[in-house]
This record gives sequence, C-alpha cells and structure tokens, in this order.
Amino acid sequence: MTTTVNISPTSSLGVADHTLFVCKTCASVWQDGKRLGESGGQKLLSQLQQLAQDWDLRDEFPIQEVECMSACNRFCVVAFAAKGKLTYLFGDLAVDGSASAILECASQYYVKADGLLPWSERPEALKKGILAKIPPLS
Repeated sequence: MTTTVNISPTSSLGVADHTLFVCKTCASVWQDGKRLGESGGQKLLSQLQQLAQDWDLRDEFPIQEVECMSACNRFCVVAFAAKGKLTYLFGDLAVDGSASAILECASQYYVKADGLLPWSERPEALKKGILAKIPPLS
C-alpha cells in the first residue's frame, strides 16, 4: 500500500517524474506478530513531510510512503527514483537527524540528468548505508 503525500507534476503517462519513497514499517518493534507503537519509518516520514512543506522541490519531488521495501534488517530505508535516472536505495538511516540530509540529497539527485550521486557530494548521513544503485529503464 502506498500513499502519495505531495501532489506533483506528472509525465504524459500520469506518473510523477521524481519520487522519494519512504518505508513506513522500518525500525518497528514487534510482539506476538503485531507492531507496537510508531515505527522509526513512520517517525522519519513525519519529519520528512514536515520539512518538505518548506522545500523548494515539494511539488516536483513527491514523498510516497511504502508499506515495506524489504530491507527490514537495515533500519530506516528511503529510495530516490525518476524516469531515465539511476534509482538509489539507502538504508541504516537514523530516525532523528536524517530528514534534512535526505531532502538535500534528493535536491542533488533532482538536478543530475542521470541521477548519479557521487559519494563525495552526498550529505554525510547518506554516504553510508547505500543498499542499491539500480540502472535506469531504457
């Protein structure tokens, strides 16, 4: 289940050109098969939504919550994706202190024609924990 948080310009196919995916079940505490309280992913999502209200790209780069991104052992997970660009999957992000770095890195990703995010240019919080760099569809 996914929910788009921001409304954004779309391509001729009705799909947002850029999307920031945020796993809302990451860093959950489970007991007897049920999640207890608010997950770390939900907290990170809330922080991103709050910061994105003042983000220059809030209308061009929607934040989309995702039920699970199958990186459960990697704490908080986000992904940057866009048509014709590399897709990045980052994990092990701290609940507190990562949101501004995520939006900063998303801004860098937005202006790169191919989406390439060199390690040296990424914010400190996103230099570690990269789980995947997926080639664009052609």
